[in-house]
Amino acid sequence: MREEHVTFYSEGVEIAGILRLPDVTGEPYSGIVQGPGWLGLKDAKLYLRYHTALTDAGFAVLIFDYRGFGDSGGANDILIPAMQLEDLINAVTYLTTRDDIDADNIGAFGSGGTGGGNSIMLAAHDSRVSCAVSQVPVADGEDWLHRMRSEYEWLDFLASLEADRKQRVLTGEGRKVHPREGIMVPTPERKKTNIKKDVDGRIPSEVLLRSAEAILHYKPIDVVHQVGALLVIGVEGDATTPTDHAEALYEEANEPKKLIMQRHTTHYAAYETYGDQVTPAIVEWFQTHMQRGNLEIESEG
Repeated sequence: MREEHVTFYSEGVEIAGILRLPDVTGEPYSGIVQGPGWLGLKDAKLYLRYHTALTDAGFAVLIFDYRGFGDSGGANDILIPAMQLEDLINAVTYLTTRDDIDADNIGAFGSGGTGGGNSIMLAAHDSRVSCAVSQVPVADGEDWLHRMRSEYEWLDFLASLEADRKQRVLTGEGRKVHPREGIMVPTPERKKTNIKKDVDGRIPSEVLLRSAEAILHYKPIDVVHQVGALLVIGVEGDATTPTDHAEALYEEANEPKKLIMQRHTTHYAAYETYGDQVTPAIVEWFQTHMQRGNLEIESEG
């Protein structure tokens, strides 16, 4: 696998990415775009197993830091899924400018909360993306944040959002919170795991609370039916991204679709537990469904 550090612009902001390419010749390569998962960065070691397998199979993979994260430019105190979708769409456009990428065969891959949801959002909103793989996704941002909290905590949380809205219009300044404590509430497993230790120290330590408002309106479930071909990967009994989010996305998706449910494991442990089975399934999905040619044929009867 070869690596090329690249930059492109998303709404005027410079985005830093890594383009991972096959060692073998055979360009133009089919391309896969990935935005990192919740609070993830492009160089997280967690993604290497997937990228190695995909490049070994002849795909190019572009992963990048969203605006405000890692090595990308932009304000580092905001986390808005709609902005991340803009970054993903612009990443697709960047791939289409390259002679070594087949612009007719581009897919989306995403893993971990909004990472899994974002691959669906991209494939639903960008017709250039022919298929998607969504691993442990969020289907409904409001339900996701609600289920992290008891009912009284949820009501207090909503009240804090309302108070922040009033503060912003009166003073021009909003409250800031830690994204992992003030927005997403970490599970006991998340507090113990070191699976993201290589990037955890480089994520923004404070984001505007209004970011949570944007996540309340984040609903991949509403657009999943627009995805051309979708592989969903879930974890049974997932305490971080609810299992029924993966199941609901699968149910609402149109054919072709596939659901892989990982049992007897947990959200973070699943990456290792079933990596040797799930990774080939991801590769096979892209191999099967990224086959756009130069002819489009329609027939009746």
